Amino acid sequence: MVTDKLLKGRRDVVLDQKERAAIEAAVSEIRSIPARTVLIEAGTPVRQCALLIDGAMCRYIDDREGLRQLVAFHVPGDFVDLHSYALKTLEHDVATVTEAKVAIIPHDRIRALSADSPDLTRKLWFSTLLDAAMHRAWLFRLGRLDAMGRLAHFLCETNARLKAVGLSDGRRFQLDLTQNDLAEICGVTSIHVNRILRQLREEGICTYRSSLVELLQPELLAARGQFDDAYLYLDESPARSD
Repeated sequence: MVTDKLLKGRRDVVLDQKERAAIEAAVSEIRSIPARTVLIEAGTPVRQCALLIDGAMCRYIDDREGLRQLVAFHVPGDFVDLHSYALKTLEHDVATVTEAKVAIIPHDRIRALSADSPDLTRKLWFSTLLDAAMHRAWLFRLGRLDAMGRLAHFLCETNARLKAVGLSDGRRFQLDLTQNDLAEICGVTSIHVNRILRQLREEGICTYRSSLVELLQPELLAARGQFDDAYLYLDESPARSD
């Protein structure tokens, strides 16, 4: 099902069978997109939304020298651009990180869903508010944590999000990101990322080999990143820092 991961594992927000069927019926196409492909360019009109079914995607902003800062990372079950329904154009780019599969829902069908079901509208609104909560956490991460803390926080967050949709066992998950991707997420250099990953491995806290992340001491990693999962509104809470 297209919607099997949408809002899965979130507290007090459950899509019922009728709501899932309505979203499924609103899908105009299923699209497979190669890795490293821009889906939406900043400033261009947007007339549809994309629900990520498989793979990983991101939002990013380029500086004047063409250097990229990732401002959001998307996992299966995320609407990558639901906010475009209200905004119509975006100030950032949306792109695939890995090969991805998305369900395309035109804006006029989003409008029809909202008109037909106020409760479903609230749940879709929750999805955009969850995005906003994660953006605030990213601001905290980049503004207050050192390089080690930033990477630790991101790994803890990604583990929690993937666990919610059944793609992590709580300690191990696939993450097909390069060290340069991690650098663009954390606002550091790829050389610095390499040093941090080596330090985490040598201290027996976390390993990242061949796209497999293993949290050997998740509580300690959470402490390093000052990670508290409250902003993710999960049914069950993974590791938190004290």
